[in-house]
Amino acid sequence: MITVGILALQGAVREHAKSIEASGANVIIVKRTEDLQEIDGLVMPGGESTTMRRLIDKYEMFGPLQEFAQSGKPVFGTCAGMILMAKEIIGQEHGHLEVMDMKVQRNGFGRQRESFEVGLSVKGLEGEDYIGVFIRAPYIESIGEGVEAIATFQDKIVAARQGRFLACAFHPELTDDHRMHAYFVKMIEELKQSVA
Repeated sequence: MITVGILALQGAVREHAKSIEASGANVIIVKRTEDLQEIDGLVMPGGESTTMRRLIDKYEMFGPLQEFAQSGKPVFGTCAGMILMAKEIIGQEHGHLEVMDMKVQRNGFGRQRESFEVGLSVKGLEGEDYIGVFIRAPYIESIGEGVEAIATFQDKIVAARQGRFLACAFHPELTDDHRMHAYFVKMIEELKQSVA
């Protein structure tokens, strides 16, 4: 059985866990670097990216998270998690983990009061539109070679995939639709099968 870790520094950790379990995988709440040894893939939840980076540094997780991302295991970043994964962040000199070849705009759709929900067509998800919950959401300004935009809203990229990396600007854990998490679990399963 697949085991997915959820980085538990900030964000809706329990809700992500519920969606991952509904997608047929085990969950480990990642609070220490040792927890990374136990998992097949990692979810980096939303929250506030600057605060999350401070906590990552405080708990000395930056190096281990980078190593995990470079180890060949899948990573799924949602909202602030997406910002942490980006190579470039508009208005900042450096990215954070810099594992995905994309440039992101923080608070791309405005502040908290401009939060909204919208139906999205997400490549790779069957069935009706996926309801994206956007809260102080970023968007992807541009992507590099090898990165595929899998969902857009108002001509802005709001979800992308680069090999084993998946990122979205919205909060898939805040709906009862588990398809985004199931997509990530399937990514892990396919990768495990390909190296088996």
